[in-house]
Amino acid sequence: MRSKDKIAYFYDGDVGSVYFGPNHPMKPHRLCMTHHLVLSYDLHKKMEIYRPHKAYPVELAQFHSADYVEFLHRITPDTQHLFSNELARYNLGEDCPVFDNLFEFCQIYAGGTIDAARRLNNKLCDIAINWAGGLHHAKKCEASGFCYINDLVLGILELLKHHARVLYIDIDVHHGDGVEEAFYFTDRYITCIL
Repeated sequence: MRSKDKIAYFYDGDVGSVYFGPNHPMKPHRLCMTHHLVLSYDLHKKMEIYRPHKAYPVELAQFHSADYVEFLHRITPDTQHLFSNELARYNLGEDCPVFDNLFEFCQIYAGGTIDAARRLNNKLCDIAINWAGGLHHAKKCEASGFCYINDLVLGILELLKHHARVLYIDIDVHHGDGVEEAFYFTDRYITCIL
């Protein structure tokens, strides 16, 4: 990293209050712990910190189907018993449970990735960080692998507005199948799995 790199860091503390359930391996409170490490090591002094906007449903529908986005917007733990058919259709259940503030959680992490891509596109930063993002399993019309909204697809779509091609480097232990599926028939995107 060059000493003059301009780094944009996106963080919203509300992501840490989300609770997937007692036996679920996804623990968003780790995002708060990571942020506290950033502060403890004074890394924030070398970055510009931004609170991401909450992505609008129309932004989420740039990739996801409008009916799926609308369902995520209205489903709650108190109403899920009324939507057994939709829960099955959209793959919500054990891996992708319905929890309080589910849609807001999706809006925050997707908004951070969209904001990061826009800052990169407009040359307002050299590096953009959104630790809350990276939910790469979500499909166009369904949740998958703890992922509800595929923020990476939304970020790549944003980058493709200004760039001929995008190289997506996936460092997760699990293959980002949702991202690959979204761009399977285009040559403007390539995945590198580390």
